[in-house]
Amino acid sequence: MTEATAFPFIEIHGLPIERGRMYGEQARERVHKSSELYREQLGRLGYGREKVVGLVENFPPEILDWAPELVEEMRGIAEGAALDFTSVFLINARTELLQLARRGLSFKDEEKDGCTGVVVMPKAARDGKLIHAQNWDWRAECAETSVVVRVLQEDGPDILMFTEAGGLMRSGFNSAGVTITANYLESDRDYKKLGVPLPFIRRKALASQHFAQAIKTVATTVKSGSNNIILSSHEGVAIDFECAPDETFPLYPQNDLIVHANHWQSPVALSKLRETGLPNVPDSLYRDLRVREKLEGRIGALGVEDVKDALFDTFGTPYAVCRPAIRNEVGNLSATVAMIVCQPDKGIMEVAPLPAANRNFTRYKLPMDADKA
Repeated sequence: MTEATAFPFIEIHGLPIERGRMYGEQARERVHKSSELYREQLGRLGYGREKVVGLVENFPPEILDWAPELVEEMRGIAEGAALDFTSVFLINARTELLQLARRGLSFKDEEKDGCTGVVVMPKAARDGKLIHAQNWDWRAECAETSVVVRVLQEDGPDILMFTEAGGLMRSGFNSAGVTITANYLESDRDYKKLGVPLPFIRRKALASQHFAQAIKTVATTVKSGSNNIILSSHEGVAIDFECAPDETFPLYPQNDLIVHANHWQSPVALSKLRETGLPNVPDSLYRDLRVREKLEGRIGALGVEDVKDALFDTFGTPYAVCRPAIRNEVGNLSATVAMIVCQPDKGIMEVAPLPAANRNFTRYKLPMDADKA
Protein backbone atom coordinates (compact mmCIF):
# COMPACT_ATOMS: atom_id res chain seq x y z
CA MET A 1 0.00 0.00 0.00
CA THR A 2 1.11 3.56 -0.68
CA GLU A 3 2.90 5.02 2.34
CA ALA A 4 1.22 7.97 4.04
CA THR A 5 3.69 10.85 4.07
CA ALA A 6 2.94 14.57 4.26
CA PHE A 7 2.25 16.30 0.96
CA PRO A 8 5.09 18.58 -0.19
CA PHE A 9 4.49 22.31 0.14
CA ILE A 10 5.58 24.75 -2.57
CA GLU A 11 5.16 28.49 -3.02
CA ILE A 12 4.91 30.26 -6.37
CA HIS A 13 4.60 33.91 -7.42
CA GLY A 14 5.04 36.30 -10.31
CA LEU A 15 3.45 36.28 -13.77
CA PRO A 16 1.54 33.13 -14.82
CA ILE A 17 4.43 31.72 -16.86
CA GLU A 18 6.84 32.41 -13.96
CA ARG A 19 4.51 30.82 -11.42
CA GLY A 20 4.24 27.77 -13.62
CA ARG A 21 8.02 27.38 -14.00
CA MET A 22 8.48 27.61 -10.23
CA TYR A 23 5.71 25.04 -9.73
CA GLY A 24 7.14 22.62 -12.29
CA GLU A 25 10.68 22.92 -10.97
CA GLN A 26 9.74 22.41 -7.31
CA ALA A 27 7.32 19.53 -7.95
CA ARG A 28 9.05 17.99 -10.97
CA GLU A 29 9.14 14.38 -9.78
CA ARG A 30 5.51 14.41 -8.69
CA VAL A 31 4.34 16.15 -11.88
CA HIS A 32 6.01 13.36 -13.90
CA LYS A 33 4.34 10.69 -11.74
CA SER A 34 0.99 12.44 -12.06
CA SER A 35 1.21 12.59 -15.84
CA GLU A 36 2.36 8.98 -16.17
CA LEU A 37 -0.53 7.77 -14.01
CA TYR A 38 -3.03 8.99 -16.60
CA ARG A 39 -0.89 8.21 -19.64
CA GLU A 40 -0.83 4.62 -18.41
CA GLN A 41 -4.61 4.63 -17.99
CA LEU A 42 -5.09 6.10 -21.47
CA GLY A 43 -2.65 3.51 -22.81
CA ARG A 44 -4.97 0.75 -21.56
CA LEU A 45 -7.69 2.40 -23.62
CA GLY A 46 -5.52 2.24 -26.75
CA TYR A 47 -4.21 5.81 -26.65
CA GLY A 48 -0.47 6.17 -27.11
CA ARG A 49 1.33 9.52 -27.00
CA GLU A 50 0.32 10.60 -30.53
CA LYS A 51 -3.35 9.80 -29.93
CA VAL A 52 -3.26 11.67 -26.61
CA VAL A 53 -2.02 14.75 -28.49
CA GLY A 54 -5.01 14.29 -30.79
CA LEU A 55 -7.37 14.20 -27.82
CA VAL A 56 -5.93 17.45 -26.49
CA GLU A 57 -6.25 19.08 -29.91
CA ASN A 58 -9.95 18.18 -29.89
CA PHE A 59 -10.50 20.89 -27.31
CA PRO A 60 -11.85 23.97 -29.13
CA PRO A 61 -9.53 27.00 -28.93
CA GLU A 62 -12.27 29.08 -27.30
CA ILE A 63 -12.16 26.78 -24.27
CA LEU A 64 -8.47 27.44 -23.79
CA ASP A 65 -9.07 31.14 -24.45
CA TRP A 66 -11.52 31.17 -21.52
CA ALA A 67 -8.58 31.48 -19.12
CA PRO A 68 -5.40 32.32 -21.07
CA GLU A 69 -3.51 33.03 -17.84
CA LEU A 70 -4.06 29.44 -16.72
CA VAL A 71 -2.86 28.10 -20.08
CA GLU A 72 0.27 30.21 -19.61
CA GLU A 73 0.75 28.80 -16.13
CA MET A 74 0.43 25.25 -17.52
CA ARG A 75 3.04 26.06 -20.18
CA GLY A 76 5.31 27.22 -17.37
CA ILE A 77 4.66 24.02 -15.39
CA ALA A 78 5.62 22.00 -18.46
CA GLU A 79 8.86 24.00 -18.87
CA GLY A 80 9.76 23.77 -15.20
CA ALA A 81 9.05 20.05 -15.02
CA ALA A 82 10.79 19.35 -18.37
CA LEU A 83 7.60 17.92 -19.89
CA ASP A 84 5.54 18.65 -22.99
CA PHE A 85 2.41 20.80 -22.67
CA THR A 86 0.17 17.83 -23.53
CA SER A 87 1.32 16.01 -20.38
CA VAL A 88 0.37 18.92 -18.13
CA PHE A 89 -2.93 19.50 -19.93
CA LEU A 90 -3.67 15.79 -19.41
CA ILE A 91 -3.35 16.22 -15.63
CA ASN A 92 -5.80 19.13 -15.72
CA ALA A 93 -8.33 17.60 -18.10
CA ARG A 94 -7.95 13.95 -17.15
CA THR A 95 -11.67 13.54 -16.40
CA GLU A 96 -12.68 14.91 -19.80
CA LEU A 97 -9.88 13.17 -21.76
CA LEU A 98 -10.57 9.78 -20.19
CA GLN A 99 -14.25 10.11 -21.08
CA LEU A 100 -13.34 10.98 -24.68
CA ALA A 101 -11.03 7.97 -24.85
CA ARG A 102 -13.73 5.60 -23.52
CA ARG A 103 -16.23 6.46 -26.22
CA GLY A 104 -17.17 3.42 -28.26
CA LEU A 105 -15.33 0.94 -26.03
CA SER A 106 -17.16 -2.25 -25.06
CA PHE A 107 -15.07 -3.10 -21.96
CA LYS A 108 -15.19 -1.40 -18.58
CA ASP A 109 -12.31 0.86 -17.54
CA GLU A 110 -14.06 3.45 -15.46
CA GLU A 111 -13.59 4.73 -11.93
CA LYS A 112 -15.00 7.71 -10.13
CA ASP A 113 -13.76 10.41 -7.80
CA GLY A 114 -15.75 9.69 -4.66
CA CYS A 115 -15.57 12.51 -2.13
CA THR A 116 -17.68 13.64 0.80
CA GLY A 117 -17.82 17.39 1.40
CA VAL A 118 -19.02 19.30 4.46
CA VAL A 119 -19.46 22.91 5.56
CA VAL A 120 -20.14 23.91 9.16
CA MET A 121 -21.72 27.36 9.20
CA PRO A 122 -20.61 29.89 11.83
CA LYS A 123 -23.83 29.51 13.86
CA ALA A 124 -23.14 25.77 14.20
CA ALA A 125 -19.49 26.22 15.22
CA ARG A 126 -18.22 26.53 18.77
CA ASP A 127 -16.05 29.56 17.96
CA GLY A 128 -18.43 31.08 15.39
CA LYS A 129 -15.99 30.42 12.52
CA LEU A 130 -16.89 28.56 9.32
CA ILE A 131 -15.26 25.16 8.66
CA HIS A 132 -15.15 23.72 5.13
CA ALA A 133 -13.75 20.19 4.64
CA GLN A 134 -13.64 17.23 2.31
CA ASN A 135 -12.52 13.63 1.90
CA TRP A 136 -11.13 13.09 -1.61
CA ASP A 137 -11.62 9.51 -2.82
CA TRP A 138 -9.64 8.55 -5.91
CA ARG A 139 -6.60 6.47 -6.85
CA ALA A 140 -4.44 5.65 -3.83
CA GLU A 141 -1.30 6.36 -5.89
CA CYS A 142 -2.24 10.04 -5.83
CA ALA A 143 -0.96 10.16 -2.25
CA GLU A 144 2.44 10.19 -4.00
CA THR A 145 1.46 12.60 -6.79
CA SER A 146 -0.25 15.43 -4.90
CA VAL A 147 1.04 18.68 -3.42
CA VAL A 148 -0.04 21.76 -1.47
CA VAL A 149 0.63 25.02 -3.30
CA ARG A 150 0.58 28.61 -2.06
CA VAL A 151 0.00 30.97 -4.99
CA LEU A 152 0.95 34.62 -4.42
CA GLN A 153 -0.85 36.63 -7.09
CA GLU A 154 -0.08 40.15 -8.24
CA ASP A 155 -3.54 40.69 -9.74
CA GLY A 156 -5.85 38.92 -7.30
CA PRO A 157 -6.12 37.21 -3.93
CA ASP A 158 -3.49 34.72 -2.85
CA ILE A 159 -4.50 31.06 -2.91
CA LEU A 160 -3.72 27.99 -0.80
CA MET A 161 -4.65 24.80 -2.62
CA PHE A 162 -4.36 21.03 -2.45
CA THR A 163 -4.04 19.45 -5.90
CA GLU A 164 -2.51 16.70 -7.97
CA ALA A 165 1.00 17.79 -8.93
CA GLY A 166 0.81 19.80 -12.14
CA GLY A 167 -2.85 20.54 -11.45
CA LEU A 168 -4.38 24.00 -11.33
CA MET A 169 -6.72 23.27 -8.39
CA ARG A 170 -8.43 20.52 -6.44
CA SER A 171 -9.55 22.06 -3.11
CA GLY A 172 -8.57 25.18 -1.23
CA PHE A 173 -9.29 28.78 -0.30
CA ASN A 174 -8.11 32.27 -1.10
CA SER A 175 -6.99 35.22 1.02
CA ALA A 176 -10.43 36.82 0.62
CA GLY A 177 -11.90 33.85 2.54
CA VAL A 178 -13.57 32.00 -0.36
CA THR A 179 -13.25 28.19 -0.15
CA ILE A 180 -14.04 25.55 -2.78
CA THR A 181 -14.35 21.76 -2.83
CA ALA A 182 -15.84 19.45 -5.47
CA ASN A 183 -17.47 16.02 -5.71
CA TYR A 184 -18.25 13.62 -8.57
CA LEU A 185 -21.78 13.63 -9.99
CA GLU A 186 -23.16 11.96 -13.11
CA SER A 187 -26.26 12.49 -15.25
CA ASP A 188 -27.70 11.64 -18.64
CA ARG A 189 -26.58 15.05 -19.96
CA ASP A 190 -22.86 14.33 -19.62
CA TYR A 191 -20.21 14.46 -22.35
CA LYS A 192 -22.48 15.45 -25.22
CA LYS A 193 -20.02 18.24 -26.00
CA LEU A 194 -16.80 19.64 -24.56
CA GLY A 195 -16.81 22.35 -21.93
CA VAL A 196 -14.19 23.96 -19.70
CA PRO A 197 -12.17 21.38 -17.68
CA LEU A 198 -13.13 21.36 -14.00
CA PRO A 199 -9.73 22.33 -12.49
CA PHE A 200 -9.81 25.49 -14.67
CA ILE A 201 -13.21 26.40 -13.20
CA ARG A 202 -12.19 25.78 -9.59
CA ARG A 203 -8.96 27.76 -9.94
CA LYS A 204 -10.60 30.70 -11.69
CA ALA A 205 -13.28 30.80 -8.99
CA LEU A 206 -10.59 31.20 -6.32
CA ALA A 207 -8.82 33.84 -8.39
CA SER A 208 -11.89 36.01 -7.72
CA GLN A 209 -11.70 38.74 -5.10
CA HIS A 210 -15.45 38.62 -4.52
CA PHE A 211 -17.76 35.73 -3.64
CA ALA A 212 -20.24 36.80 -6.33
CA GLN A 213 -17.56 36.46 -9.02
CA ALA A 214 -16.70 32.97 -7.78
CA ILE A 215 -20.39 32.02 -7.93
CA LYS A 216 -20.64 33.29 -11.51
CA THR A 217 -17.65 31.18 -12.57
CA VAL A 218 -19.01 28.01 -10.97
CA ALA A 219 -22.67 28.44 -11.86
CA THR A 220 -22.49 29.73 -15.45
CA THR A 221 -19.44 28.10 -17.05
CA VAL A 222 -20.31 25.33 -19.51
CA LYS A 223 -18.84 21.98 -18.43
CA SER A 224 -18.32 18.65 -20.18
CA GLY A 225 -19.84 16.54 -17.41
CA SER A 226 -21.75 16.92 -14.17
CA ASN A 227 -20.01 17.90 -10.95
CA ASN A 228 -20.90 19.07 -7.46
CA ILE A 229 -19.09 22.21 -6.29
CA ILE A 230 -19.39 23.67 -2.80
CA LEU A 231 -18.48 27.34 -2.38
CA SER A 232 -18.27 29.15 0.94
CA SER A 233 -17.36 32.59 2.21
CA HIS A 234 -15.72 32.97 5.62
CA GLU A 235 -18.27 35.68 6.38
CA GLY A 236 -20.94 33.01 6.76
CA VAL A 237 -22.47 32.12 3.39
CA ALA A 238 -22.18 28.73 1.72
CA ILE A 239 -23.91 27.28 -1.35
CA ASP A 240 -23.72 23.81 -2.85
CA PHE A 241 -23.96 23.85 -6.65
CA GLU A 242 -25.12 20.63 -8.30
CA CYS A 243 -23.87 21.26 -11.83
CA ALA A 244 -25.08 19.58 -14.99
CA PRO A 245 -22.99 20.51 -18.05
CA ASP A 246 -25.49 23.19 -19.07
CA GLU A 247 -27.45 24.03 -15.91
CA THR A 248 -26.80 24.57 -12.20
CA PHE A 249 -29.01 23.76 -9.22
CA PRO A 250 -28.18 25.49 -5.89
CA LEU A 251 -28.64 23.86 -2.49
CA TYR A 252 -28.46 25.82 0.77
CA PRO A 253 -27.44 24.82 4.30
CA GLN A 254 -29.89 22.76 6.34
CA ASN A 255 -29.63 23.14 10.10
CA ASP A 256 -26.49 25.23 9.46
CA LEU A 257 -24.75 22.35 7.66
CA ILE A 258 -23.98 21.44 4.07
CA VAL A 259 -23.11 17.78 3.52
CA HIS A 260 -22.81 16.28 0.05
CA ALA A 261 -21.47 13.01 -1.32
CA ASN A 262 -21.96 11.80 -4.92
CA HIS A 263 -25.68 11.65 -5.69
CA TRP A 264 -28.07 14.37 -6.81
CA GLN A 265 -30.14 15.94 -4.02
CA SER A 266 -31.89 18.90 -5.64
CA PRO A 267 -35.58 18.09 -6.29
CA VAL A 268 -35.50 20.51 -9.21
CA ALA A 269 -32.49 18.74 -10.74
CA LEU A 270 -34.06 15.30 -10.27
CA SER A 271 -37.22 16.50 -12.03
CA LYS A 272 -35.21 17.57 -15.08
CA LEU A 273 -32.38 15.05 -15.51
CA ARG A 274 -31.64 11.39 -14.82
CA GLU A 275 -29.19 10.28 -12.12
CA THR A 276 -26.74 7.83 -13.72
CA GLY A 277 -23.94 7.66 -11.14
CA LEU A 278 -25.42 5.55 -8.34
CA PRO A 279 -24.43 2.18 -9.87
CA ASN A 280 -20.81 3.32 -9.41
CA VAL A 281 -21.17 4.91 -5.95
CA PRO A 282 -24.16 3.32 -4.12
CA ASP A 283 -22.41 4.09 -0.82
CA SER A 284 -23.01 7.78 -1.51
CA LEU A 285 -26.55 7.34 -0.17
CA TYR A 286 -25.28 6.67 3.35
CA ARG A 287 -22.00 8.56 3.39
CA ASP A 288 -23.53 12.02 3.57
CA LEU A 289 -26.22 10.70 5.94
CA ARG A 290 -23.55 9.40 8.33
CA VAL A 291 -21.61 12.68 8.33
CA ARG A 292 -24.73 14.74 8.90
CA GLU A 293 -25.91 12.49 11.77
CA LYS A 294 -22.53 12.75 13.50
CA LEU A 295 -22.53 16.55 13.29
CA GLU A 296 -26.15 17.45 13.97
CA GLY A 297 -26.01 16.29 17.59
CA ARG A 298 -23.44 19.02 18.35
CA ILE A 299 -24.88 21.98 16.42
CA GLY A 300 -23.69 25.17 18.09
CA ALA A 301 -20.66 23.47 19.64
CA LEU A 302 -18.92 22.00 16.58
CA GLY A 303 -15.16 22.24 16.21
CA VAL A 304 -12.55 21.03 13.76
CA GLU A 305 -12.10 17.76 15.67
CA ASP A 306 -15.83 17.02 15.29
CA VAL A 307 -15.58 17.50 11.53
CA LYS A 308 -12.53 15.26 11.33
CA ASP A 309 -14.28 12.62 13.45
CA ALA A 310 -17.27 12.63 11.08
CA LEU A 311 -15.00 12.31 8.03
CA PHE A 312 -13.13 9.42 9.71
CA ASP A 313 -16.41 7.44 9.83
CA THR A 314 -15.95 3.75 8.96
CA PHE A 315 -19.57 2.57 8.62
CA GLY A 316 -19.86 0.25 5.61
CA THR A 317 -16.10 -0.15 5.30
CA PRO A 318 -14.38 -0.47 2.89
CA TYR A 319 -17.07 1.60 1.13
CA ALA A 320 -17.06 4.15 3.92
CA VAL A 321 -16.79 7.91 4.34
CA CYS A 322 -13.11 7.22 5.07
CA ARG A 323 -12.11 4.55 2.60
CA PRO A 324 -9.09 2.25 3.08
CA ALA A 325 -7.07 1.27 0.03
CA ILE A 326 -8.93 -1.44 -1.92
CA ARG A 327 -8.80 -2.88 -5.42
CA ASN A 328 -11.73 -1.57 -7.43
CA GLU A 329 -13.57 -3.24 -10.30
CA VAL A 330 -10.99 -2.20 -12.89
CA GLY A 331 -8.03 -3.34 -10.79
CA ASN A 332 -6.81 0.05 -9.59
CA LEU A 333 -6.09 0.80 -5.95
CA SER A 334 -8.82 3.13 -4.68
CA ALA A 335 -8.83 5.02 -1.37
CA THR A 336 -9.61 8.22 0.46
CA VAL A 337 -6.44 9.91 -0.78
CA ALA A 338 -6.65 12.93 1.52
CA MET A 339 -8.77 14.63 4.17
CA ILE A 340 -8.65 18.40 3.69
CA VAL A 341 -9.95 20.67 6.47
CA CYS A 342 -10.06 24.42 5.84
CA GLN A 343 -10.54 27.19 8.39
CA PRO A 344 -10.46 30.20 6.06
CA ASP A 345 -11.08 32.78 8.80
CA LYS A 346 -7.81 31.62 10.38
CA GLY A 347 -5.96 31.05 7.10
CA ILE A 348 -5.43 27.37 7.98
CA MET A 349 -5.61 24.23 5.86
CA GLU A 350 -4.93 20.84 7.46
CA VAL A 351 -4.33 17.80 5.27
CA ALA A 352 -3.93 14.12 6.16
CA PRO A 353 -2.80 11.69 3.43
CA LEU A 354 -4.56 8.29 3.28
CA PRO A 355 -6.55 9.06 6.45
CA ALA A 356 -7.96 5.53 6.81
CA ALA A 357 -4.42 4.47 7.74
CA ASN A 358 -3.01 7.77 8.99
CA ARG A 359 -4.48 10.39 11.32
CA ASN A 360 -1.52 12.76 11.19
CA PHE A 361 -2.35 16.18 9.76
CA THR A 362 0.06 18.74 8.36
CA ARG A 363 -0.97 22.36 8.84
CA TYR A 364 -0.47 24.87 6.03
CA LYS A 365 -1.00 28.64 6.37
CA LEU A 366 -2.12 31.49 4.13
CA PRO A 367 -1.95 35.14 5.28
CA MET A 368 -5.48 36.53 4.87
CA ASP A 369 -6.35 39.94 3.42
CA ALA A 370 -7.75 41.07 6.78
CA ASP A 371 -4.48 40.12 8.48
CA LYS A 372 -2.45 42.05 5.91
CA ALA A 373 -4.64 45.10 6.39
